[in-house]
Amino acid sequence: MQGSGPRGRALQTPRAAGLAGIIFALLLAAAVVLIRLGLPQGAGEVTAQGFTDSTRRSAVRAALALVPFAGISFLWFIGVVRTHVGDAEDKFLATVFLASGVVFTATMFAAAAAAGAVLAVAHPPGSAPGLPAWDFGRHFAYTLMIGYSMRMAAVFVCSLSVIGHRMGVLPRWLTLLGFLSTVTLLFVAPGVPWSELVFPAWSLVLSVYILAASGRRARAGAAAAP
Repeated sequence: MQGSGPRGRALQTPRAAGLAGIIFALLLAAAVVLIRLGLPQGAGEVTAQGFTDSTRRSAVRAALALVPFAGISFLWFIGVVRTHVGDAEDKFLATVFLASGVVFTATMFAAAAAAGAVLAVAHPPGSAPGLPAWDFGRHFAYTLMIGYSMRMAAVFVCSLSVIGHRMGVLPRWLTLLGFLSTVTLLFVAPGVPWSELVFPAWSLVLSVYILAASGRRARAGAAAAP
């Protein structure tokens, strides 16, 4: 990522940001797919008795195991991008960008912990967990992940897209894609299954662009060297 003018030159995003973004996108996408396989119609449609299926439980457990690594990669991505934006960033947007990223990670971790707690509730093998614990845990985890974390992801996408546009480091098509992803995550994801994959998809596209731009910059520098 490299723009024209003094503000564009202030952003020197290293390849580490692109790599961290790709790792995050792949891990989050895998976790979402596994969650959807375990809970095909969402938390409200799966009964405690129906979730004793070992395949569903294994899918959800695998998804929960991926969440911490996805969060670590995401925080690395935020830190690298924010560090290399430096003083050229808009302080208001930078605050929104950082805060939304941190809150997204926190809600994702909390949702995973709540879901893990439901699975860990002691009950005889092959039987359903207690109804009160099941009802609270599944709805709490699902609401955190779909209702809150996806909206924080929307704020993150929007703020980073605006920063990239103002600094001249993101192409117009990528900025428009960010705004479209923002609207989808804000208003569509809570009610439409699988639409939460928009966030990892956008992260993957952005990260691939970062790596491609970094490669072009490296080749240009090598060609200009005496």
